Amino acid sequence: MNKDQELIRKKSPVNIRNKKASFEYFFIDTFTAGIVLTGTEIKSIRNGKASLVDTFCYIYNREIWVKGMSISPYFYGSYNNHEMKRDRKLLLNRKEIEKLQSATKQTGYTIIPLLVFIDEHGRAKMDIALCKGKKEFDKRQTLKEKEDRREMDRAVKRY
Repeated sequence: MNKDQELIRKKSPVNIRNKKASFEYFFIDTFTAGIVLTGTEIKSIRNGKASLVDTFCYIYNREIWVKGMSISPYFYGSYNNHEMKRDRKLLLNRKEIEKLQSATKQTGYTIIPLLVFIDEHGRAKMDIALCKGKKEFDKRQTLKEKEDRREMDRAVKRY
C-alpha cells in the first residue's frame, strides 16, 4: 500500500474497521476490493451503519464473497430496502482471486475483511487480508506488546 492509498483511507468519511482481526490473526497479504451493493446499502454505509464483526470471505465459482457483513437497513428506504445480512460479492482481479484460492487451500489460512471505506470517487471499497490464525501464546504476546507500548507512551508523556 502506498502513501496515496493510506491518505485516501484516512480522509474517507467512513472507516468501518474489524477491530478483532489484528488480535486474532497474522496478516500475510492485503488486497483492496470493490463491493457489489444495492442503492440502499451504499447509503447505509455512507451513514456508517455497517459492521464487520464475525465476517469472513470465501471463494465460490472463481468469485470472492464476504459472509456475515451486517449493513443496517436505510432509514428512508421503503419496500426496496435491502436484507441486513447477506453474502456480498467482492471485485478483484482473476490473478488475485487465484492467488487467494491457492493460499486458502493450505490449513490455517483464511481471508478476513479489515476495513470498509469510501474512495475518492464515492465507491465503497473493502480491504481484505490473507491471514493465519494466532495461537493462544501469540495472543498473549500481542497483549503484552500492546501493554508495553502503552506504558512507554505514558512514561514519555510524564517527562
